[in-house]
Amino acid sequence: MNQLNFYTMAEKSTSQQDFDRRNFIRTAAGATAAAGAFAGAARGAGVDPDTKLKVGFIGTGGRGTGAASQALQADDNIELVAMADVFQERIDKSLESLGKDKKLEGKVSVPSERQFVGLDAYKRVLDSDVDVVLLTTSPGFRPLHLRAAIEAEKHVFAEKPMAVDAAGVRHVYETLKMAEGKPLSIVAGFCWRYSPSRREAYKKVMEEGLIGDVTSVYATYYSGHSKPHLDPSLRTDGMTDIEWQIRNWYNYTWLGGGGLVEQAVHSVDKIGWIMGDESPIQCRATGGLAAPQTGTGNIFDHYHIAYEYPNNVWCHLGSRKAPGCFNENADYVRGTKGTLVIGRGSDPYIEDNDGNQLWRFRKPRTGEDNMYQVEHDELFDSIRTGNHINDGSRMIHSSMMAIMGRMSAQTGKQITWEEAMAAEDDLFENEGGMTWDQSYEPHDVPVPGVTTIPGIGGVEKGAKAAMSELERRPWLKA
Repeated sequence: MNQLNFYTMAEKSTSQQDFDRRNFIRTAAGATAAAGAFAGAARGAGVDPDTKLKVGFIGTGGRGTGAASQALQADDNIELVAMADVFQERIDKSLESLGKDKKLEGKVSVPSERQFVGLDAYKRVLDSDVDVVLLTTSPGFRPLHLRAAIEAEKHVFAEKPMAVDAAGVRHVYETLKMAEGKPLSIVAGFCWRYSPSRREAYKKVMEEGLIGDVTSVYATYYSGHSKPHLDPSLRTDGMTDIEWQIRNWYNYTWLGGGGLVEQAVHSVDKIGWIMGDESPIQCRATGGLAAPQTGTGNIFDHYHIAYEYPNNVWCHLGSRKAPGCFNENADYVRGTKGTLVIGRGSDPYIEDNDGNQLWRFRKPRTGEDNMYQVEHDELFDSIRTGNHINDGSRMIHSSMMAIMGRMSAQTGKQITWEEAMAAEDDLFENEGGMTWDQSYEPHDVPVPGVTTIPGIGGVEKGAKAAMSELERRPWLKA
């Protein structure tokens, strides 16, 4: 089992109501680093093929609808029976899309009484006698929903990332400790881990040593805007802060985590993977907002993160979300004997130090299996056989690595893993108590060297986390 430097903890209540995610770990006895944070997935009795598996679907946007389609294709005796979202129109659009797919005929049965709308709609899906739940809302809600799903003893597919802040990671960590020993499968949407070509490529490096010892990694995630902010003129009278921000969730850190944590986390995950899911010693990062969009929002659109590992190994990620620029999504893994290249050309390949090709992935004649489908195929096979999957350790490890990089870029500080894990980084306290009509103004776009996070860069815990716009730029008073 790979070692993960999370934390030991004192035993405490694990109910959703009692758990204080801001104090977890910081108040745990000793807060010492521990290896092997989670036990392996439990072995269960399995589910007979004649027994229909009932699926619940929470967060019915585009990615979620794709996940629902893949889940329903992963088993012959399966049915989608309940759905939840904060907007009825998204449920309607998702059902329309699923209904047009001939491969799903007879597998979708969600009458209006099992279509649940609202911030607490996830609870009603979990109460709907489902066996498996798909968690595909904006990731700011992932810790809350994952906790509820595990408490309800449901098998889970959770889209990445697992949290958008350090407090959320601590919350998910506690949830996964609750799941230990239970016959439950938990599969994360870090899809590259389920890619046949990437699995074989990483095996060549990690098990067969084809490039020797890894000496550096350079990953890129360069693309245009993914989900542009709506023009403020489209905000209708009476639309609350919460509704407006959820409709533009990608552009608010408390809901989406920003481009690094929400999307480039895939590249972070591959760095973690090739480094054996060991925690980096520290990271340093730059970032900012170079191409502001119409509307509000508070996310950076570019980052460069460098993660330091033992033996002076540095792993770099460049990420940019801006139009009109060079685009690439690639990974360059350098070793003492050669280099693994992923993303330049259709298939991963390995070259020696003289440029001679040592290996290239060869697709089957039928093509490479779709990684999005593979993750659901393996999830549902594990449920049927009782050989349960638990992606818990790596799914929060990669999420935390991305959050760590964002915090370093936002503050302009070099951050150790221990600082990142214990940081008072909580972007929206008490998500479970959120109401649709409450006012909420998220923090401004961070300013490196000015923005602070308690627990990072010598800033005392309990201190004010960020400065207001006038405090940062007093000349605006004039």
